[in-house]
Amino acid sequence: MIVLFDGVCNFCNYWVNFLLKRDKKNIFLFAALQSESGQKLLRKFNLSTTDFDTFILIDGKIYQTKSDAVISIAKNLSGFPKLVVIGKFLPKFIRDYMYDLIAKNRYKIFGKRESCRIPSLEEKEKFLI
Repeated sequence: MIVLFDGVCNFCNYWVNFLLKRDKKNIFLFAALQSESGQKLLRKFNLSTTDFDTFILIDGKIYQTKSDAVISIAKNLSGFPKLVVIGKFLPKFIRDYMYDLIAKNRYKIFGKRESCRIPSLEEKEKFLI
């Protein structure tokens, strides 16, 4: 499974770090939406190559965005993060409204980097560049 994320967003990078620590099954790979690999995957699925307001989860030939992606990611984690799956019982329009509210204000609240993160040597195998 590939998680596409906004590489300059501090909030998004926090969640990537969170997932890296909890990916005990070693099933996630990561790519910044702005990276060459991220852009290639966006084009493959006919998604915007300039709108970086959502996590995108790619699993084989399908992709999910916004709250659906978050819930699917949580399903593959153990412990308390799995509680996010309960959100599936909320209507999608409510879940995505909350997601969009955070996404729209993420730079204002959490800040932004000058450039995309560069994975450490230990993380390198988990990132598509």
